[in-house]
Amino acid sequence: MQRKYPLLNCVTDSQRVKIVKDIFSTVTARYDFLNSLFSLRRDLFWRRSAVRKMRFFKTGRFLDVATGTCELAVEAALRHPHINIVGLDLVEDMLDFGGKKIEKKALSSRIELLRADALNMPFPEGHFDVAGIAFGIRNVPEKIGLLKEMARVVVPGGQIMILEMNFPENPLIRDAYNFYLNTILPFIARAFSPNPEAYSYLGDSILNFPSPEVFSGMMKSAGLIEIEIYPLTFGITHLYTGYKPVSLPGPYPSNRY
Repeated sequence: MQRKYPLLNCVTDSQRVKIVKDIFSTVTARYDFLNSLFSLRRDLFWRRSAVRKMRFFKTGRFLDVATGTCELAVEAALRHPHINIVGLDLVEDMLDFGGKKIEKKALSSRIELLRADALNMPFPEGHFDVAGIAFGIRNVPEKIGLLKEMARVVVPGGQIMILEMNFPENPLIRDAYNFYLNTILPFIARAFSPNPEAYSYLGDSILNFPSPEVFSGMMKSAGLIEIEIYPLTFGITHLYTGYKPVSLPGPYPSNRY
């Protein structure tokens, strides 16, 4: 049987972008439900772990890159009631769905949604205190380019946060996770998703995501400093944090910690 979506090592960067847009346009309505089901509700814990580490000290603004259905943006708004948020994504269907969620939670005055390319964002330098992306960077071919663009739009001393799933390093966990991604997840997707092959592709993107050591090296290559890696749920997911260097000598703002 021919695959609807080819393996990652068989497509060009431009083809991959088109595939990702097609995938997220077809799974929008069931996306939140399936994410919770596939992760056994751990996705909520992962996002809350990221939001708790956010530090706002100058602009009071947060940028949620590849916001999707706006789960991270909403969680940040609830945790930090003094901030304003921009959620950015390329997929119109996702933004429409996320916008309805924001309205229901009465957060429209604090969360703005914008359809734009994450590699060429329409913001001036130093516009945000924090820029983050949850479960989206694995779908971006130019990862270092995205990290550089995220660093550009935060203030000196600003925070970059990446939340992403990857293949665990522990052999026992790896075997169990591999069985889950290749056997259980496709079965559940066929039962609940209008586009079950989308989850085969997303599983492939998890298997091909760089190791924590390699990805932290990408963050360093993008010019970020003070990089920290936080493994979550047996290393199935990792939270990465880094900072944009300050342009002048001196410590970071004392209330960053």
